[in-house]
Amino acid sequence: MADPRYATLAELLINYSCDLKKGERILLDLIDVPDDIGVALIRAARAAGAIPIAEVRHSRLIREALRETDAAHAGLVQSIELARMKRMHAYIAVRGAHNAAESSDVPGERLQLYSKTLRPVLNYRVNKTKWCVLRWPTPSMAQAANMSTEAFEDFYFRVCTMDYRRMSKAMAPLVRRMQRADRVHLKGPGTDLRFSIKGIGAKPCEGTRNIPDGEVFSCPVKHSVQGVIQFNTPTIYAGTKFENIRLEFRDGRVVKATGSNEAKLNEILDTDAGARYIGEFSLGFNPHIQHPMCDILFDEKIAGSLHFTPGQAYEDCDNGNRSAVHWDMVLIQRPDYGGGEVWFDGECIRRDGRFLPKDLQGLNPERL
Repeated sequence: MADPRYATLAELLINYSCDLKKGERILLDLIDVPDDIGVALIRAARAAGAIPIAEVRHSRLIREALRETDAAHAGLVQSIELARMKRMHAYIAVRGAHNAAESSDVPGERLQLYSKTLRPVLNYRVNKTKWCVLRWPTPSMAQAANMSTEAFEDFYFRVCTMDYRRMSKAMAPLVRRMQRADRVHLKGPGTDLRFSIKGIGAKPCEGTRNIPDGEVFSCPVKHSVQGVIQFNTPTIYAGTKFENIRLEFRDGRVVKATGSNEAKLNEILDTDAGARYIGEFSLGFNPHIQHPMCDILFDEKIAGSLHFTPGQAYEDCDNGNRSAVHWDMVLIQRPDYGGGEVWFDGECIRRDGRFLPKDLQGLNPERL
């Protein structure tokens, strides 16, 4: 018998996150997940009158395809995937990972080639379809979170099926503030960073694009970033783990990048001209997510966090930066992680992870 929580999650994804309508076509991208969640999604899509197409993939096969990819292979994949994506109105990806480092030994130049070639597929999906992406709970994720498998599954379904409609209402004042803000100043241990978000806009993330969710993002004016930021959260990019990343900026560009695996870090930032500029700035506030687990869909929503993203900007909040890279790096500013402040136009709007202005206090954990 399937876990009844599967049907609850599928209903949320189909009817809230993607708001699927009768006759719409949806691609279900299922990687290393149980058949039962795929069945639940297909049934929920058909109940909405939609047409589901299921793609089942496995991370070990993906790794093998990437190990010796070349321009001919990547180009063929791009043409097939883009043609299919253009037939879809919506997209849901449920991504499991028995081994989060499965692709760590794929040569960097192969990954760069593949990412650059497939970027039009990602751009079309992000900008032209209704979409939602989420992880699937596995023992490896539980281990990364330092939790038992059962406890992690309970946590996963609690955070993924929370009341996102309520959270959406609480986000509205932060969206308005970010839309009218100009100068942003980030302060904290090892961090003194200034930039402008004037005219860029702001986008609430309320369970309609990622699950779990809980952030509002904007983007720096491309050449405005000045100063330094020290991240205190580990991050995995293309199967490689990085820690203690520190970025120095001059006129918007990363001029110095240090941290663990420094050579690999700089290799990624040299993927293309846009990889050393920033494509996203976001504040995270999901009350159920307190600590990092090296999974960015969770870590970027940590209560009291922010993330700053080298690489591609989203069209929703666009500064014109283009890159094959989009690397969310997370800084937690709660007191147990060293504290810190976020200032908009001379006003401190968050200190030590807690929102201070009255109109933003609905985003503090006890209110969500």
